[in-house]
Amino acid sequence: MAATAPHFGPSPARRPLAAVALLAALIGLLYGLVLAGASPASAHAALTGSDPQDGAVVATAPEEVTLTFSEQIAMGDDSIRVLDPDGKRADDGAPRDLTAGGAVRYGVALHNGLPDGTYTVAWQAVSADSHPVSGAFTFSVGAPSETTVALPSSGAGGGLVGALYGIARYAAYAGFILLAGGSAFVLACWRRGAGSRPLQRLVVRGWITLTASTLAMLLLRSPYTGSGKLADAFDLDGLQAVLDTKPGAALVSRLLLLGASALFIAVLFGAYAKREEGKEKQDLTFGLAIGGAVIASGIAGTWALAEHASTGVQPGIAMPVDVLHLLAVAAWLGGLAALLVALYRAPDITSGAVRRFSRMAFGSVVVLAATGLYQSWRQLGSWSALTGTRYGQLLLLKVALVAVLVGVAWISRRWTARLTAGAASGGTVPAAAGSPQDEQDGTAAAGSVPAEPAVSGSTGSVDASKAPAAKATSDASVTTAVAQAEATAGGGAAGDDVDPERAAQLSRQRAALTATKEKRARDADPERSGLRRSVLVETGIAVVLLVVTTILTSTEPGRTEEEAARGSTTAAATPVTGGQVTASLPFDTGGRGGKGTVRMDISPGGTGSNNVHLWIEAPGSLPMDVPEVKLAFTLVSKDIGPLPVVPERLTEGHWTAANVQIPMAGDWKVSVTVRTSDIDQATVHKNVKIG
Repeated sequence: MAATAPHFGPSPARRPLAAVALLAALIGLLYGLVLAGASPASAHAALTGSDPQDGAVVATAPEEVTLTFSEQIAMGDDSIRVLDPDGKRADDGAPRDLTAGGAVRYGVALHNGLPDGTYTVAWQAVSADSHPVSGAFTFSVGAPSETTVALPSSGAGGGLVGALYGIARYAAYAGFILLAGGSAFVLACWRRGAGSRPLQRLVVRGWITLTASTLAMLLLRSPYTGSGKLADAFDLDGLQAVLDTKPGAALVSRLLLLGASALFIAVLFGAYAKREEGKEKQDLTFGLAIGGAVIASGIAGTWALAEHASTGVQPGIAMPVDVLHLLAVAAWLGGLAALLVALYRAPDITSGAVRRFSRMAFGSVVVLAATGLYQSWRQLGSWSALTGTRYGQLLLLKVALVAVLVGVAWISRRWTARLTAGAASGGTVPAAAGSPQDEQDGTAAAGSVPAEPAVSGSTGSVDASKAPAAKATSDASVTTAVAQAEATAGGGAAGDDVDPERAAQLSRQRAALTATKEKRARDADPERSGLRRSVLVETGIAVVLLVVTTILTSTEPGRTEEEAARGSTTAAATPVTGGQVTASLPFDTGGRGGKGTVRMDISPGGTGSNNVHLWIEAPGSLPMDVPEVKLAFTLVSKDIGPLPVVPERLTEGHWTAANVQIPMAGDWKVSVTVRTSDIDQATVHKNVKIG
């Protein structure tokens, strides 16, 4: 809650509103600057090219099928399967790593003498950010034909195993938030809360949830990224394979850190809770704060190590930024959950604790805004990705939820200010709740102090003028009930013998009646009730925000989705149709009107003399006139080239080069340089099989 600044000056209500408005303006400005100048990157691997291409018709069966990806991936022995029209395997073994020159490529060899017809390529891998990716496409030899192979309708990581793994991911984030945020609330905001049973249960349940979900993810990891069968969760070979991967190592590290956090919890709610205020407790507070911060950072680092932050551009910066982001989320939302529990279940929480959490929450929101902007730049990179991809749309929803949460937090902050102001102006803290004097007139005992009033009616003050009728009725009913209980117990007169059993019963009755009186007093306080309601609304929004955030972590980033949609400039070899090589190369020179596509024909597509035709097209397949086009051929495997070619302009958007000599057959890299102005040009590449 309280994502607003602490009050300064005579206008406490306007200061938080101004801070929120300033923060929103800064976020909008930074989004514009960052997205406008974003540079290409990728995360969450996507297929960007293939040889043969999807839907291609080739004259003769290729020797192998190659796939090109946007980032590093992990593949198993059965990750690429090529099936003939009858559904039989047409490949001869495990994929081969053909990565070279920055292009991530894998290939699988095909059997000799394959018949004509339509072939299906199905692939599955694990991207560098730990998420399983899969897909399928078809190509035809000679001519398309009917096929008995059905393309998969769902991607990797689906089914029952995928659902269970997703639930474990949600639970892990929730457990971490309760564990780290609840502990931070106790140490930074309300030290006496270490002895509160409700807060203890909250933090311990967070630890149990995070531990159980981590174990579940470790067991489900193998079927989640592989077979999809729940029974394989207990396969020891599969578990061993998981431990050898980066996500497996991160999960094991998290379990080890959770062991250290169990010791932290034992000290926090044991020795620390029993210490009286003084230098010894201050030293212990400092030690627990340092140790807890190290453990929490380590646990947050297990997510950064294995997910989006660990791949793409600037991983050395992205990983610590991701750790800060997770810690800020835990401090804000976990502290909010702890505050809600304290308001409902720990009646002695002080308004000072609420104010301290307000400051901690505001700092968390500032960190969230800064780290979130950087993460958005890495995962989006353009305004079109913000609105045209699922990741961008979810990010917009997350930003909207954060804005609503900050607005409700401002309301909560106003309730906190009114509660504190009301107590400071006339309220006091009773010396002993439920004392005879308090039962008679509701005033505090001598020696009471107005400093840091409690939010409750048991150790905190409630302004009797705010609900006089309710308090009078409450006091009268409590006094009558106590008198009846004393008469029932048979005691009350000086010197009478009191039955110990009846005395114990009387004590329990008096305690119950006192608790009832305190609850009525708390409920009669409109400031406390208003604060509880607003914090409850905040918590509900926070739960929805946590769900959206977890979905974001498993969603393909916007820039990768756009990259896969338009095709990579480093795609795999282009298929040969009737001896002629055709290719399409998107380009963007970065200048105004600098986007377009180069269509290329190489005929006859063999060794010796060839004719090359280039068509430069603007978006919408319109001819695009450019001042210069250059061409070069390189046979990387034989270290031949680059062989430069200077095409001549025939007409608007059409360039040609005759008698282009290709000395030998092979996979040639064709480089096309397009200049659209005096300073704007781009070079794009394509691998083509010639000969």
